[in-house]
Amino acid sequence: MTLELRILVLSIVLGLVQIVLASHAASLQRGYRWTASARDESVPPLAGVAGRLERALRNYLETFPMFAAAVLIAHVLGRHSWMTEWGVLLYLPGRIVYLALYAGGVFLIRSLVWNVATAGIALVLLALL
Repeated sequence: MTLELRILVLSIVLGLVQIVLASHAASLQRGYRWTASARDESVPPLAGVAGRLERALRNYLETFPMFAAAVLIAHVLGRHSWMTEWGVLLYLPGRIVYLALYAGGVFLIRSLVWNVATAGIALVLLALL
């Protein structure tokens, strides 16, 4: 398995971890009865860490499909280079650090780290040109 595919698998694991973290944080804030319910009632937005974890997850779900598609296209086309390797090595650690910074409520640096992860996607895409 190539480095790019290994990082893609680990990125899927990161997505699952984020789902679990966001879900449990929401349950702690709203209660496990709410979690087990049909959730038909309107509820106020999540606050604090729970809200930040939910927003970080949404952001991850926005970027991950593009990352996965770029990595899979590179794999199918046999385009493995320093650009694809650096791209995936920027994306996954960038997303891990982004999650930690977002959960911690860190201002500005979080956005800069988001740019690092996004640059990783851009590198993989550039390798396809």
